[in-house]
Amino acid sequence: MKRGPKPLTIELNAREKEALEKLARRPSTSQQMAQRARIVLEANNGQNNAQIARAEAVSVNKARKWRRRWVELKVIPVDEMSIEARSGSPGKFSAEQMTQMIALACEDPQASGYPVSHWTPKEVAAEAIKRGIVASISPRQVGRFLKRG
Repeated sequence: MKRGPKPLTIELNAREKEALEKLARRPSTSQQMAQRARIVLEANNGQNNAQIARAEAVSVNKARKWRRRWVELKVIPVDEMSIEARSGSPGKFSAEQMTQMIALACEDPQASGYPVSHWTPKEVAAEAIKRGIVASISPRQVGRFLKRG
């Protein structure tokens, strides 16, 4: 039998364990999130990645990935465990940049040399880049900011 590297150790405190168990059992939790919680719980119980993979019907790589993420990044913060937690990469624009673009949209476009009475997202994007507020931004993203703002 071929042996791989020793899996990373996970030691949950009582609060983390309770939160993960609730997350795994809660009917409103997405299946993905519940499975990730079960992977971490099984790792805490001393299961290796192959055992977790068999129990959860996932690949060994997936079990290893979620064990590693818990250990290295604490991807699922205990205080914020919910399906509402934002997934994906962090935002590209700071709150200050968004505020500056919204303020720009409130200015008179003619004062910036645009021969129109109202800004369009395309013009705001071009002006934000010109003023150095952002290095690049799409008109669609500007439209999202303005809709939210």
